[in-house]
Amino acid sequence: MSQTVAVLDIGKTNVKLALFDHDRLLWEKSAPNRVLPGPHYPHEDVESAWSFFLDALREAARTHRISAIVPTAHGAAGALIGESELAAPVMDYEFTGVDEIETDYARLRPPFTASLSPKLPAGLNLGRQLAYQKWCCPDLFAGAKHFVGYPQYWSWRLSGVAASEVTTIGAHTDLWTPRQGQVSSLVKALGVDHLLPPLRRAFDPLGPVRPEIAIGCGLAPETPVFCGIHDSNASLLPYLVSRQAPFTVLSTGTWAILMSVGLSLDQLDPRDDTLANVDVLGRPVACGRFMGGREYAMIAGGGGNADIDALERIIASGAMALPCFSGQGGPFATAKGVVRGDVAAQDRAALATLYCALISDLMLTRMGATTGDLIVEGTFARNLSYCRTLGALRPTQRVFAAEDAAGTARGAAMLAQWPPSYRIAEPGLVDPISIAGLDSYRKTWTAAVVGIPR
Repeated sequence: MSQTVAVLDIGKTNVKLALFDHDRLLWEKSAPNRVLPGPHYPHEDVESAWSFFLDALREAARTHRISAIVPTAHGAAGALIGESELAAPVMDYEFTGVDEIETDYARLRPPFTASLSPKLPAGLNLGRQLAYQKWCCPDLFAGAKHFVGYPQYWSWRLSGVAASEVTTIGAHTDLWTPRQGQVSSLVKALGVDHLLPPLRRAFDPLGPVRPEIAIGCGLAPETPVFCGIHDSNASLLPYLVSRQAPFTVLSTGTWAILMSVGLSLDQLDPRDDTLANVDVLGRPVACGRFMGGREYAMIAGGGGNADIDALERIIASGAMALPCFSGQGGPFATAKGVVRGDVAAQDRAALATLYCALISDLMLTRMGATTGDLIVEGTFARNLSYCRTLGALRPTQRVFAAEDAAGTARGAAMLAQWPPSYRIAEPGLVDPISIAGLDSYRKTWTAAVVGIPR
């Protein structure tokens, strides 16, 4: 039986339990992540996720000795917790009902220059969710003892210890000032400072797993539970210890998050959905975001990845996709996406690939990320045409593909031994190629989007 780290990976689309021996994936199991319609507001189905994790831990522990547990989750969710259970449902960040408080909330939220957190749609700013819960659900709010980020909700549920953590509270929440490394003025203005538990590091063990969980899942009673981390920051961890700045990691899934290490924060512009996240050591990292995976699926309409011939057919035809198809994220979130020209069904994936590569290229340029390697991890890393198109658009930068579906979980597993003593696997270098007509196509596409309101 091997010693393993168990990672609870809570994404927008799926929940997963993955086991690692150092950086070697040993075992994994996943299930869809559901959103419930109410009451109060649409919210995460935490009980189904909890049942899944307990069952998966029980199954995994039959064949592996689990030596540590680390949670990672998306950054646009937080939990109001009472003494022993949730005080309020964990809001789904796509809930647009929070818009009703915007006038009052806008008076309190700190300026972008302080928070480096742009105004985002629906509940993507965690501070807006918290304000809505306080003002519109006062009975629920009154029962709260703590407010924690979503990764820390799971570490609390596993260990009983509540903690705050910088990668989560610093992820476009309006609640943190990255340059100063402290909570923002919004925390006091909302009167929620008493709800924030002590700050712990993502790689801190909070305590052993609760005794009843250890018994029920067949875990050793001393199994430590670590504080946990924002999922995009988990994807960044392997490169923080294996590369010299500057470099950019493009972490892709439902969202595409562009994280540029060693880049000045001066070119960040909230109109572009560029911002600063905070890495595991508390340092601000220039970032850009768009809903790459969802937009790709909406444009492609299903099917696999495109080949280069299909890309060149789309380019030669002049057909193009113009943002935005998801209704949130990126420089053109308020625009309605359109497809210009006729595109055969078998070439829709090529159109989607060009669109996502062009958005990535545009955002990297606006952020000032014009030097250093580009490492694509997650869904798009398995799309060779996307990686090659990005390389063709940015010929002075090398593109690497970390063809690893477990990249977020693999990074999170590193927290159980931070910094890691083992060697970090290198992503594969993508061979640069020339794509006929791409430069002219980019100029036409850029001219078409430059007038779209931001």
